[in-house]
Amino acid sequence: MYIIGDIGNTEVKISFIDNNFIIKKKINKKTNEINKSKIKNNFKFFLKNKKKIKNIIFSSVVPSVYKQFASFFKSSLQIKIVEIKKLKLKKLIDIRVNRKQVGSDRLANSIAAIDKKNNYIIIDFGTATTFDVILKNKYLGGIISPGINLSLKTLSSKASLIPDINLKKISYVIGKNTNEAVRSGFYWGYAGLIDNMIKLIKRQTKSDFKVILTGGLADLYRKSITTKCTVDKDLTIKGIIKITKNLI
Repeated sequence: MYIIGDIGNTEVKISFIDNNFIIKKKINKKTNEINKSKIKNNFKFFLKNKKKIKNIIFSSVVPSVYKQFASFFKSSLQIKIVEIKKLKLKKLIDIRVNRKQVGSDRLANSIAAIDKKNNYIIIDFGTATTFDVILKNKYLGGIISPGINLSLKTLSSKASLIPDINLKKISYVIGKNTNEAVRSGFYWGYAGLIDNMIKLIKRQTKSDFKVILTGGLADLYRKSITTKCTVDKDLTIKGIIKITKNLI
């Protein structure tokens, strides 16, 4: 059995995978709440199954939190975590950029999608909103734009008269009050950004793409953009599982 982990800036997702690579258990925690005691208290399940665990494979973009998990699993299970960027990913994907400059989660997403037949644009709604571009089995690079929820929080914290709001699907464009105006700006504004980025990627590459949305706001923006797309909330974990099956 395997422990699969994805440490993001906002959330930590840990999955327990059986020998057939089926997810048996999931644990999600806020990244900023992780510390040694929280890890020990919230991940006791793995200790009960320590004799069954073969490997621990993580993607991480938060080194300090990764080190805490590495220390916990090494001392408790006597197993060393493998970070996916330490593996020979070129067997699965042709990375055409400096891999040190690409987040592990973005590479995992790309590996999950890649099928050597289709081209993909993967849009991940996380702390940042990222776009990753795959032509067949080639990772060409991507785009990083401000995260939607982070931008909302920053706006309300810096502008005294703008309250915290929750994004939701809307039909209007012109707001009749502050809440409506902000909601329209973020809902339709980011929808326009996404559609335009996709158009520009297609123009630069002279190629067509399938578009996959992942991350917390994927379902919301699927309804607002004009581009045909699919949603896969487990894309990163699926990518790590694919890496585990082929490289571990």
